[in-house]
Amino acid sequence: MDPIPITRALTRATAKLEFGPPVSHVYNPLQYARQPGEVYLERFAKRGIEALFLGMNPGPFGMAQTGVPFGEVNLVRNWLGIEEPVRKPKPEHPKRPITGFDCKRSEVSGRRLWTWASDRFENAEAFFDRFFVWNFCPLVFLEDSGRNRTPDKLPAHEREPLFEACNIALVRMVEYAQPKRVIGVGKFAEKRAREVLAGRDLEFGTILHPSPASPMANRGWAPQAEQQLAAMGIEI
Repeated sequence: MDPIPITRALTRATAKLEFGPPVSHVYNPLQYARQPGEVYLERFAKRGIEALFLGMNPGPFGMAQTGVPFGEVNLVRNWLGIEEPVRKPKPEHPKRPITGFDCKRSEVSGRRLWTWASDRFENAEAFFDRFFVWNFCPLVFLEDSGRNRTPDKLPAHEREPLFEACNIALVRMVEYAQPKRVIGVGKFAEKRAREVLAGRDLEFGTILHPSPASPMANRGWAPQAEQQLAAMGIEI
């Protein structure tokens, strides 16, 4: 299955799920930001790559705005060369409006990841000749306060059917991309990859998550991530 049918099937599967308090709003950028998200897939998803970088789920000022994993607005526009219309999720959280490429907030995690890629590779095509970036879960979970709630914090009766749908999509994406390695951006994603893809001819690893909530990431994320990649035998 190709990437766009994979993400559309994932959208249909997650649309059937229900989530209760403390989650008050659920955003699916694969749906309302489908246009830029599918341009990303069409342009950059390739077969036979060196590694698939796997994130957890969208950030409110990154993929939630642009439909691109870790999709900090300026870097998606200026380095990936993607800028497409983005609709509104329904219902929209009053404290977390979706303004698409007009968003003025910068997603720190995405800025760190894509700035590193742009510093190390001549252009986006050179990066994607070797790698691809994708999120395990496509949904954003927001509490009444506007606080982001990560999928690992959901109760089991909500988390398990969500993960089942996401597991299927991950297997399909790996079957498409045929990477040599799956690298979790953070421990959560590595754990999911190891469990879901166990028994396949794949290597697994992890790099430090670039979140500003991580004290280690705030002490120079890119050099640390490169050291971890080098330890896996990946030279940049």
